[in-house]
Amino acid sequence: MKPFTKYEGTIVPIMNDNIDTDQLIPKQYLKSIERTGFGQYVFDEWRYNEDRTDNMDFNLNKPEYKTGTILITGDNFGCGSSREHAAWALQDYGFQVIVAGGYSGIFYMNWLNNGHLPITLPEADRIELSKLPGDAKVTVDLENNKLITNGKEYIFELEESWKQRLLKGLDSIGLTLEHEDEIRKYEENHK
Repeated sequence: MKPFTKYEGTIVPIMNDNIDTDQLIPKQYLKSIERTGFGQYVFDEWRYNEDRTDNMDFNLNKPEYKTGTILITGDNFGCGSSREHAAWALQDYGFQVIVAGGYSGIFYMNWLNNGHLPITLPEADRIELSKLPGDAKVTVDLENNKLITNGKEYIFELEESWKQRLLKGLDSIGLTLEHEDEIRKYEENHK
């Protein structure tokens, strides 16, 4: 994983509550265990019409949001089944940060384990952010727990252990390897 310290991107507002993993990526596209290739199916049933043409009423298809990498959304994001493919699809599409009112526990962990930041903000802040123009730059400063845009700062919390893992770019294996010397000493003392 790459370290996540600061990130600058633009937003895509999809302000629905209870977006579940079936809406993030429908089950018929879950035929691979590779982490790539799923971005084309993210929000598939909302993004495309029945004839597979773009649904131009959906924000991902609007020109002003085509390059957005920070998803602003509702409460209980990622609920439903426990498919890690949902995190992979969002990642493959290009999302790096999700700002929601809350998350399903499994999705939250999947998003973190894939090196991305789930931010939780109150509804009023999310509504304010959702009204930004599509080209407005948003900076996420993980070291200082701030999301910054147009001179306004939004403060968020993240459990310190996860914050440190993201800042250092450590997945579970990398975290274990940080303690390699202690593990080796323990093993030598307990043969």
